[in-house]
Amino acid sequence: MFAINHAATAWIFKRRLEDVSLVALLLSVQAMEFAWVALNYLGVEHTTTEPIVRYVGDIHLAYMPYSHSVLTALGAALLAWSMGVLAGRARLGAILGFALLSHLLLDLLTHNGDIALGPYRDAPKYGTFLYGRLAPLAFLVELAYGLVCWWIFRGSRTLLAIVVGFNLANISEFFRSIPGPEDALAGRPLTLVTVILVQIVITMWAVWWGAAKVPTDVESNRDENMSHAERLSGLGFVER
Repeated sequence: MFAINHAATAWIFKRRLEDVSLVALLLSVQAMEFAWVALNYLGVEHTTTEPIVRYVGDIHLAYMPYSHSVLTALGAALLAWSMGVLAGRARLGAILGFALLSHLLLDLLTHNGDIALGPYRDAPKYGTFLYGRLAPLAFLVELAYGLVCWWIFRGSRTLLAIVVGFNLANISEFFRSIPGPEDALAGRPLTLVTVILVQIVITMWAVWWGAAKVPTDVESNRDENMSHAERLSGLGFVER
């Protein structure tokens, strides 16, 4: 799943657990992706592309058994919980562990069978192949998921614009007929990794910034409603 929707997942946890830092949740939901970026830069994991990149199905996450495997994610989640227990904050550790696991679950929902069971040779791989076979459907799934995150969080119009805007910014990667900058990434896997890293950072900041504005937006809407009621009252439309 693309960066904006992974980041939006933090809103779900934040809505249910308001005492947990949104920054910690954002780092947790994107921890696997940060690991993927680092391991690609180090040459441990590899990404390849078709000679011409027209859409997301032409990009292949060829080898990422350490950052994006089922057993690795489960182990990292268990580690997060264990550290929480040792620190006397088992609940926080469990929350961050579940946030970390959310990344794996969302990738399984869309990826092209590149999520390995574990970091070992010939491990079976999983994924729905939506990116490769039904990319337009994948776009709708991603957009719908982002909107669900926004709805659960009871987000403002600012957050709605963030979710819709960033998803639409990726639309050319799902529809081959829509021209976009994807072809510039053909044969340049590390450039692709860098672009994704930039997307991760920007969307994390946008999700955090937009959420920080929620109280202001709500208060502003309340003021507008009160002002409107007062005007109606002054015109005799509302009983005093």
